[in-house]
Amino acid sequence: MPSHVIHIPSFRHFLSSRALSSVAFQGSAVAIGWLIYDRTRNPFDLGLVGLFQFLPMLVLTFLAGHVADQFDRRQIGLVCQVIEAVTMGFIALGIWQGWLPTWGVFAAVTVLGAAQAFERPSMAALLPGIVPTAQLQSAVATSTSVMQTALIIGPALGGILYGFGDVVPFLASGVLFLVASYNVLKIDKPATLPARAPMTFESVFAGVVFIKSKPVMLGSISLDLFAVLLGGATAMLPVYARDILHAGPWALGFLRMAPAIGAVVMSLLLARFPLQHRVGIKMLWAVAIFGIATIVFAYSTNIVLSVVMLVILGASDTVSVVVRSSLVQLLTPDHMRGRVNAVNSLFIGTSNQLGEFRAGVFAGFMGPVAAVAFGGIGTLAVVLLWSRLFPALRKVDTLSG
Repeated sequence: MPSHVIHIPSFRHFLSSRALSSVAFQGSAVAIGWLIYDRTRNPFDLGLVGLFQFLPMLVLTFLAGHVADQFDRRQIGLVCQVIEAVTMGFIALGIWQGWLPTWGVFAAVTVLGAAQAFERPSMAALLPGIVPTAQLQSAVATSTSVMQTALIIGPALGGILYGFGDVVPFLASGVLFLVASYNVLKIDKPATLPARAPMTFESVFAGVVFIKSKPVMLGSISLDLFAVLLGGATAMLPVYARDILHAGPWALGFLRMAPAIGAVVMSLLLARFPLQHRVGIKMLWAVAIFGIATIVFAYSTNIVLSVVMLVILGASDTVSVVVRSSLVQLLTPDHMRGRVNAVNSLFIGTSNQLGEFRAGVFAGFMGPVAAVAFGGIGTLAVVLLWSRLFPALRKVDTLSG
């Protein structure tokens, strides 16, 4: 057995594929946001970008999980990344030749959302078949660290490359998706193939039923969901970069990566100094700080203060994520973990896109500053309400079982 998981060739290719795909997706997201707002100057359209990413994920997530258990997951990841590369090429060609309408960009975003809906669960499900069981925890930790780094590099790269021309970030993302797909080809076929089982209505929604039966789990998941749903500040970053902070696309890239920086720093701190006691109360406080940082960011006209608030926003969100994820694993029996985590991932993942759509819609009616501030105030209200609705959440002391 290799001394470290990184010495396993298939794991290195797996890690490279996921990191490159994430950098490409995040970079293209920044570029698409700037492109749309540069064309329409309507913040509502930025919300539509989030909606068109959200809808295919909502519709296809359960189907994608079933497909990942029926077919070669490497081939699914390969096909998805090639489709994403072609979509980037489509956008770049349309911009270069001047025939790509705004609705065409929205259509491309929908294709990206559909491809991501299949790619993410399929690639994640590959990992246990690539590394020995004894090294799985190390593999997950290494993968998580690299993905957080990709969340920093991707937005910055997208913003910086856009400064060299609106075609450049899409061409770069297309190349990264292709290199990611090459790495998928280099992954060895897993020794353990996915289990074959028919998808039924009861099996699909068993995770939902289980979560409803656990007040602590339901409270933690729904608290995080509503906090992200009401947040949505990232959707307004193109508006803030151009019209409020009076900066360019490079600043948009740094604004987009600021929450990821906070998340990485907090992840390292929690790894070194894990939460010991009163974790339920600490989760509630973390979400409250998330709301306060959102409000301060909303009214900030100084780019340094704005970046600091976004860093705090990302750090506080990470505390909530760590507590929620740990509670989900702790309270769920092994035979239910797949379905419960699928529901958890769907709710939390899609709430990001819905949060962006919420922010865009509100900004269209009340302006971007009021829309972001409203989300922060709403988050504080949710914290107060959830502390009353889920008293068991306040009483959670440790994550040690």
